[in-house]
Amino acid sequence: MCQTAKGKGKGTGLGLATVYGIVKQNGGFINVYSEPGKGTRFSIYFPRFKTDEAPASQKELQADTVQGGSETILLVEDEIQILNMSRQMLESLGYTVLTASTPMEAIQLAETYSDRIDLLITDVVLPEMSGRILVERLRSINPDLKYIYMSGYTANAIAHQGVLEEGVHFIPKPFSIKDIADKVRNVLDHKV
Repeated sequence: MCQTAKGKGKGTGLGLATVYGIVKQNGGFINVYSEPGKGTRFSIYFPRFKTDEAPASQKELQADTVQGGSETILLVEDEIQILNMSRQMLESLGYTVLTASTPMEAIQLAETYSDRIDLLITDVVLPEMSGRILVERLRSINPDLKYIYMSGYTANAIAHQGVLEEGVHFIPKPFSIKDIADKVRNVLDHKV
């Protein structure tokens, strides 16, 4: 049975199909994250509005200490919009970013890339194989490879499902540039 906040005969409200249409018309996308007993979260992403003047949030961000680096990061994400947004964030922090939308593409990149890959950031749930198996495969190529898992699910939910061990480096999606900057520096600057 479908429930609504509107009274009987008062209309159907603004449905998800309408929201989806509005978001798509404006060049955005929606991600849905749902966990039994925890609820559902809808994340809506829109393209950044470009202007000559930095928005207030970016000015505030510059006041915060957001530390980047020059290391090389392999980013693996099957949602192209999230892949591109994450790549832009990391590149704006000074990192060299290699991107792959599938685990096999990531493995091929790792095998053929001529320089050192310092860090892997991978989604937990991917086509072809899990992020955990991808980490194992890439660490067989480069045993010193550091890694961060990312997911729309919480770290606890993933650990309870046996997908990841507790205590691994993890960042929940969506994340801010400060969140990813801090997590990346923390992992790169410490032994894993």
